[in-house]
Amino acid sequence: MCGLAGIFHPEGGAVDAALLRRMTAALAHRGPDGDGFHLEAGVGLGHRRLAIIDIGGGQQPMFNEDRSVVIVFNGEIYNFAALRGTLEAAGHVFRSHCDTETIIHAWELWGPDCLAHFDGMFAFALWDRNRGQLFLARDRLGKKPLYYARTPDGAFVFASELAGLAPVGTLPRRLDATAVDDFFAFGYIPDPKSIYRDIRKLPPGHALLLDADGGAATPWRYWDVACEAVDIDVSSAAVALTERLRAAVGARMIADVPLGAFLSGGVDSSAVVALAAGLRETPLSTFTISFAGAEDEAPFAAEVSRRYATEHHRELAGADYVEAARTQAAVFGEPFGDHSSVPSFSVCALARKHATVALSGDGGDEVLAGYRRYHYHLLAEAVRRHIPAPLRRGVLGQIARVYPKLDRAPRWLRAKHTLTELSLDSALGYVRTLGKIQHAQRRALFSSSFAANLDGYDPATAIAALMQSAPTEDPLRQAQYTDLHSYLPGDILTKVDRTSMANSLEVRAPMLDHRFVAWGLSLPAGLKRHGRAGKYVLKRAMEPYLSHDILYRPKQGFAVSLATQFRAGSARLRERLLGEAMRDSGLFQPARLERLIDEHAAGRFDHSGALWLLLVFEGFLHQAASNPPLRAAAVLPLAG
Repeated sequence: MCGLAGIFHPEGGAVDAALLRRMTAALAHRGPDGDGFHLEAGVGLGHRRLAIIDIGGGQQPMFNEDRSVVIVFNGEIYNFAALRGTLEAAGHVFRSHCDTETIIHAWELWGPDCLAHFDGMFAFALWDRNRGQLFLARDRLGKKPLYYARTPDGAFVFASELAGLAPVGTLPRRLDATAVDDFFAFGYIPDPKSIYRDIRKLPPGHALLLDADGGAATPWRYWDVACEAVDIDVSSAAVALTERLRAAVGARMIADVPLGAFLSGGVDSSAVVALAAGLRETPLSTFTISFAGAEDEAPFAAEVSRRYATEHHRELAGADYVEAARTQAAVFGEPFGDHSSVPSFSVCALARKHATVALSGDGGDEVLAGYRRYHYHLLAEAVRRHIPAPLRRGVLGQIARVYPKLDRAPRWLRAKHTLTELSLDSALGYVRTLGKIQHAQRRALFSSSFAANLDGYDPATAIAALMQSAPTEDPLRQAQYTDLHSYLPGDILTKVDRTSMANSLEVRAPMLDHRFVAWGLSLPAGLKRHGRAGKYVLKRAMEPYLSHDILYRPKQGFAVSLATQFRAGSARLRERLLGEAMRDSGLFQPARLERLIDEHAAGRFDHSGALWLLLVFEGFLHQAASNPPLRAAAVLPLAG
């Protein structure tokens, strides 16, 4: 895995070599094994390398035979050996044994259509001098990131992370007001936005082609997941799943460096470890972070390790989440609110002591419908089918508005959220289940001037439109499609990429093989959801490999409860959230923040979710204010 950065001056302007070096150096954590640069009129490419395949011959930037094509690449192409045979048969000559060179020759043969031939995770920038084109692309599901922007003088700059663009002093640092609202709505900032108005993310499954004549370029989608349905029984599906997943695991075990696997003790990571162990002659290294209390899955991880004789490594998580909120911006470059990223960072640090590559079970919940919210969405859809829309919007909506918010009451009395969801149409109802802080509560947090700047913006609208665009009428597939295009790349894959690369570790996710993803979505709902439980066909497939307790116990999360820590640390919360960075930002109502802290500290309400997001945002403002390249980003002007 690697980091890349670049500067492109249309019409051949001079590239600032020192700036390119600073941009590339900011990504050293992504590639500690060396750097490389290419400069010519109008083009500068920088690369940091984490050597995985062809240790001695895979240095970048890499060129074709006559050096007219050059690439910087972050990722892995798992089918590079097969592609190499095809390309050699077409007359292309290889000088290395790494996957990067495959991209170069595939571009020469197929142009932008080369992307259809790649099986892997990637972000890359390729310059073709003869065509006068700069080609950027990101993998189908968004495992690898790519940020880009245009400077006021017309230069096009790009990098693997926001850190790589921080040295570009001419780049405006205006916060995007809608991105701020997105963050507090979902806990992450969805593609193609970043926290900065003038910096964009290339979305998953998209490419961008820039010509040397300086013409404007718009990203285009080169791939989308199909939602076609297949008719298959559970026994046949279980056999097919095992074969498909084993193939995906095997493809991701190719490496010239030590390889291991995360093992939480849950179904997904345990399935990957079971299949990976069967493909090796030597013991597989496995890595677990355990938690104090009932959420600890370490005993189940230990059971899997014993069964498959892995070299198991375990550490106890003990994070201070008030302090961890301050470090989020350093890892992610912008506000990022999934607090499971804290133990994720720890397990990556543990894994890096023993391996350079780690397999993960990420993707199982999206592909095979493991999230609890899918169950509630299907129940809500069943109700919607039997109650006319006007009645739902009128009667249920009115009841929801007057029903008290009974956070501390028994679950059967806490109906406000359910009534509200049922009163909405399918897409907006589902999006509501994804929210961290609902619309009215966010507006109560924001200052009147900032709320006015949002001018009626609602983050739910874009996600709801995504759901409505799903090429299927099946409600479960619609929800899965939505998550694969929003939550998966914006939250899960961002978390995995940044926490792993901050530790110079490459993570590979077999369940996110794009063919496995398409196959999983195609399965009948009854093979994915069985009663209240998800991933039914995966559990059936893994019965010969894993115990009943591992497969069929209730789902657990990879994180700890924040509520107790925040009550005990209320003085520190007050210091952070009512301090200089938050006050000077002008974004929030201090009285409302103080009320949240007081109510949580007194035990009247559990505001830990909102308080965590506020702490993370304070950490971002604090970093921006104390970091000269980012200083202009700390406060207004905000752009709607």
